[in-house]
Amino acid sequence: MTAAAYDAVASRYAEQFRDTLSDRPLERALLRAFAELVRTNGIGEVADLGCGPGQITAHLGGLGLKAFGVDASPAMVRLAREAHPGLRFEHGSMAALDIADGSLGGVLARWSVIHTPPEGLPAVLAEIGRVLAPGGHLLISLFATDDPSIPCQSYDHSVVTAYRWSPDHLAGMLREVGMGEVARILCEPRPTDRRQFQELQLLARKG
Repeated sequence: MTAAAYDAVASRYAEQFRDTLSDRPLERALLRAFAELVRTNGIGEVADLGCGPGQITAHLGGLGLKAFGVDASPAMVRLAREAHPGLRFEHGSMAALDIADGSLGGVLARWSVIHTPPEGLPAVLAEIGRVLAPGGHLLISLFATDDPSIPCQSYDHSVVTAYRWSPDHLAGMLREVGMGEVARILCEPRPTDRRQFQELQLLARKG
């Protein structure tokens, strides 16, 4: 359902978010820090899960990472391959990655787990933990709940239903699959943002 919904809007989505990092200096800085941590460990490749049209995968490559993208939408994968022919993009599910155990130095999940129903997120996080090497890092982004004591809240999304999470609850789920929190950033919404939710960027490390 999610893949088909993104297939239907792939071209418009790619155009809309082509310069998605241009007005996000804090996120650019966090991506640089993520890249430095991965490069320092020198463990392996980085997977951009839910890569969409590939612009962030390409950004990671520009930061010196050997990055590839995975997306459930065939149309998104096609657009990513056309826009960035020097990079690798694969069709696949975050819940069943075609990636060897412990082979990745990093995983980026930028707004890509938001459509995973609450009952399915622990399995997705476990799959990320499976493919990360010890010492590998995960950077995950999503909207936070209004009340930290509420684990999860759904919200209307222009493509398909999405979910936001309590930072503490998300960090707890990561601990359960062997990933410890390294840092978190909570960004207040800008007046021009359509959704007035706090944005969570959480960095975790596999033990």
